[in-house]
Amino acid sequence: MNTYLKNKSVRHPRAGRFLVTLAACSLLLASCHRQEPVRLAGEAQGTFYSIQYYDPQQRNLQPRIDSLLQAFDRSASLWVDSSLLRRINAGQTDSLDATLQFLLQNSLRIMEYTDGAFDPRVGRLVQTWGFSFKQRSEPDSATLAALLRAAHSPVGIADGRFFRHSPDTELDFNAIAQGYASDLVARLLDSCGIDSYLVDIGGEVVSRGLKPDGSPWRVGIERPAEDRYSEPVVHTAIPLTDASVVTSGSYRKYYERDGVRYSHTIDPATGRPVQHSLLSVSVVEDQCWLADAMCTAYMVMGLDSARRFIAAHPDGPGTAAVYFIYDSCGTLKEYATKEFNDLAK
Repeated sequence: MNTYLKNKSVRHPRAGRFLVTLAACSLLLASCHRQEPVRLAGEAQGTFYSIQYYDPQQRNLQPRIDSLLQAFDRSASLWVDSSLLRRINAGQTDSLDATLQFLLQNSLRIMEYTDGAFDPRVGRLVQTWGFSFKQRSEPDSATLAALLRAAHSPVGIADGRFFRHSPDTELDFNAIAQGYASDLVARLLDSCGIDSYLVDIGGEVVSRGLKPDGSPWRVGIERPAEDRYSEPVVHTAIPLTDASVVTSGSYRKYYERDGVRYSHTIDPATGRPVQHSLLSVSVVEDQCWLADAMCTAYMVMGLDSARRFIAAHPDGPGTAAVYFIYDSCGTLKEYATKEFNDLAK
């Protein structure tokens, strides 16, 4: 997902009594009133972040944001060798910090809600298929059966400690962690008294407030690309105020072998990469972690099952404003809920 932001218009100063100095006063007052956003960019969780906010003090909050994101990676990243999550998966500790407790508790909630379409226990499956830090391989039937047994084995939290029935069960929070990281950065900006901002960590976007000219932030949803090397093109754009939006897709994160394209989205029921016509899903929600998780669940379900799920849970989390782009005999088509269409008008 790419974000596209409109420039703020300059407020006009009041007319003065002395016409001879009107032009000079106008320029001076416009300069005083003009407020440019603070723009920050960096790397976190194996991706890039982009943050814009309006702050009368023009404070540079990047050191605090980077510190927060680095601490988050030390807890929940699978790409940091010494992260707490890596050590828990390796059986070196069972002690959960606040970040992992939040991620695990809410992952299990969404797992139950989506009847297993979202599942944090797919760590070894993701690794085996080559979408983590290990070498790619297609498991044979016996290996796949063993991986599925581990991925379906019960896990939970007791007294702040992780328990699992199978030592082979490994957690993977990549489908919820970036959304939660965006929420945490948003919370930091809130605590600094900033009430107009857009946070984007790898496409997981949180907005707050309006821009100083009264216009909303606008977020572009990418047109599904032919491959990972294609230049991004905006397919549609939506205004976003005091909400989050996440887009998940199968068109950039994949690999090809023997002419077959393997999606990075693993179906927890089969243990295999999903193969269906759904190319991308966008979900608008109050909390970014929730939008993130529900996008993954819908990508696992596929279009028809996702639409049935939404119809069966009209007041459930992550079912109001949802936007699908899918392939129909080589043609891109789209389906959106009424709430998403109303937002996009």
